[in-house]
Amino acid sequence: MNNGKPNWWSRPSSTPEAARIPDEADGDFPLPAPQSTPNQEPPAPAAPEAVESEPLAAEPAAAEAGPAGEPQAPAVNMTKSAPAPESAAASATEPATAPEPATTPAPAAVPPAEPATVPAPAAPPAEPAPVLVGAEGHAPARQPLHTPDEYRTPPYGEPGPWAPAPPVQRPAASVPPQAHPHPQAHVQPQPQVVAAAPWVQYDPWGAPGAAPAPAPAPAKKSRKGLALAGALVFALVTGVIGGGIGAYVERNGGLTTVELPQAEAGDTGRAPDSVAGIAASALPGVVTLHVRGNGSSGTGTGFVLDDKGHILTNNHVVDGAASSGDISVTFSSGETARAKLIGKDTGYDLAVVQVTGVSGLKALPLGNSDNVRVGDPVVAIGAPFDLSNTVTSGIISAKERPITAGGEKGDGSDISYVDALQTDAPINPGNSGGPLLDSKARVVGINSAIRAAGGGSGDGEGGASQPGSIGLGFAIPINQGKRVAEELINTGKATHPVIGVSLDMQFNGDGARVGEKGKDGSASVTAGGPAAKAGLRPGDVITRVDGQRVHNGEELIVKIRAHRPGDKLELTLSRDGKELTKTLTLGSSQGT
Repeated sequence: MNNGKPNWWSRPSSTPEAARIPDEADGDFPLPAPQSTPNQEPPAPAAPEAVESEPLAAEPAAAEAGPAGEPQAPAVNMTKSAPAPESAAASATEPATAPEPATTPAPAAVPPAEPATVPAPAAPPAEPAPVLVGAEGHAPARQPLHTPDEYRTPPYGEPGPWAPAPPVQRPAASVPPQAHPHPQAHVQPQPQVVAAAPWVQYDPWGAPGAAPAPAPAPAKKSRKGLALAGALVFALVTGVIGGGIGAYVERNGGLTTVELPQAEAGDTGRAPDSVAGIAASALPGVVTLHVRGNGSSGTGTGFVLDDKGHILTNNHVVDGAASSGDISVTFSSGETARAKLIGKDTGYDLAVVQVTGVSGLKALPLGNSDNVRVGDPVVAIGAPFDLSNTVTSGIISAKERPITAGGEKGDGSDISYVDALQTDAPINPGNSGGPLLDSKARVVGINSAIRAAGGGSGDGEGGASQPGSIGLGFAIPINQGKRVAEELINTGKATHPVIGVSLDMQFNGDGARVGEKGKDGSASVTAGGPAAKAGLRPGDVITRVDGQRVHNGEELIVKIRAHRPGDKLELTLSRDGKELTKTLTLGSSQGT
């Protein structure tokens, strides 16, 4: 084979051994390093003509005698000769290719064994002949172009003793270099033979004893890089999915139907004395009134007195319908009916209307206002600002609170005098005429007035009136309302208890002073009246009624109207610096 590299020459070997030598297709193989033999003389220095040898896997060989009878140095390595001239290379004998050996690779895991040492073959004959190895045996070789060198240096002579045919090699273990007694020229330290896979390709141009470079291992992908890439992909995918879900939820209000937790249906009943129980019991008997007349309209509240359709309310609620009479009543159930005015009284601020053709009316039970105590819980029901069936609650804040309401006409004919129950239950415009209930859902008062911030209710304290509850509500005691309602239903008119005197309303002292003259110049004490019979005189100052302090004339009127005509009163008065006590029986006058 001529591939541009020098041909390697070898000594002929026997057929079985040559058959095991791999051909060029299988590649060369390493040879074991030379071993020192005991009792063997150190080899002589190499011939000067030899080209510097490159160590391969060396094999020990026996020393041979040269043509001059001098000992030749044993072959340490296969010699890489200098390239021969082209003419000489053409005439040189080229060994034939041996049959392909049947080789069985040894497992890499088998521990290396010591290479078998093969003794060098016998010295070549005096007249060596070129050797051609063929399939049938030996064939005559072509003669070289030049006269054979007597030293038989390849490639011009016959094959020299430097390269005996190598035996079949097995993977060998590393052999430590042997110490030589004398230094040898051009001998390099022997590299350790490392067990490798069988029949590794040999590179003759490589470094001496260098093992073939291992195949580059495939580059491992960085785990950090893969993790980072995976995290980015995951973040991208989740971001896209999350954005889609968010858009869907925003457009459709959620992925599924929302069901909020809720308490199970339970008992809706309430204790009768609770606010809910009182409201449930009283609401069917409370009505809302809408009144039109005399160019005005108003809204108020009332409650049913009996099954005949009589409804009690305030006078100022229905005052606009006194002449034309357009009154509409709406029940808590929503049913509406027309009503007519039965009677009204300005001094008490009470009125009665009646509905007809309505069945199933529920009358509210009436309590006793004399039994009410300050602090008792109360419930107010009405239609503040036309919000019907409004329920509020509070307590009784005070009793026998003298109040006056009205007075828009200026002559005093429309002024109401009420010995009222004060409550902090919220009462607003529209609550007028509604019931004030005790803890047993009984009516104890009729809501009539409020004290507005800024001096409302005609109290003359200045400032504009600001409607709205400030926790100062007033109700007509039901005892007084019952008597007036009965009179209005029975006669259409109400009677007022009187003592038969004219009071000086401009008096600034403590108490109620009897005037010197009446309004029209008549006597201030009515002749034959209750006061005249009891011995009262003009200029007397009344300071107490049945032991209760009186500070002015209005309070005296309120205290008197809190009683019925015919009731006896004990009056304490001051005359010329003396305190006197007088007892009288109340008279009666027709109300307006």
